[in-house]
Amino acid sequence: MASQSSKTNPKKPKLVRDSFTIPKTEFAAIDALKTRAIALGTSVKKSELLRAGLMVLQGLNDAAYKAALSAVPTLKTGRPATTEKKAATKTAGKPALKPAAKVPMKKPAPRKAAAKPVAKKAVSTPRAAAKRPVARRRPAPAKAA
Repeated sequence: MASQSSKTNPKKPKLVRDSFTIPKTEFAAIDALKTRAIALGTSVKKSELLRAGLMVLQGLNDAAYKAALSAVPTLKTGRPATTEKKAATKTAGKPALKPAAKVPMKKPAPRKAAAKPVAKKAVSTPRAAAKRPVARRRPAPAKAA
C-alpha cells in the first residue's frame, strides 16, 4: 500500500495583509518598475515587486545591507495628515481674527401645512397572492319561472 503522506501537497504559505506609508516618489518608482517589467515582456504586481526587493536584500552581505538601509530616509509613522488638519496647524500660530458684528437674523417664513399622508396600498407579489385564499362570488340563486 502506498502511504498517504507521499500524496499530499505541501501547505500553501499563510498570507498576511498590512499597510504602510511610502513617499509619493517611491510609490511612483513602483509604477515605473512595473512599466519596465512590461517592456521586458513580463507582467508584475506591486506585491511581487516588493517581494522581489526583499529577496534581493536577503541576498546582500552585511555591509551592502547596512548601506542600503542607511540610504533610506526615516519617515514619520502613521497616516498622513488630512488637508483640514494641515490648514488648522498652519493657522494655529497666527492671531485670531476679530469676530464679525452680530447681525439680527430674520425670522424664517412659516412652513406650509403638510399634506395628509396617503395610505400605501399593499404590494401584492405572486408568492403572497398564492398564499391568500381567493374570494369567490356565490352564484345568484335561480329564479323560479
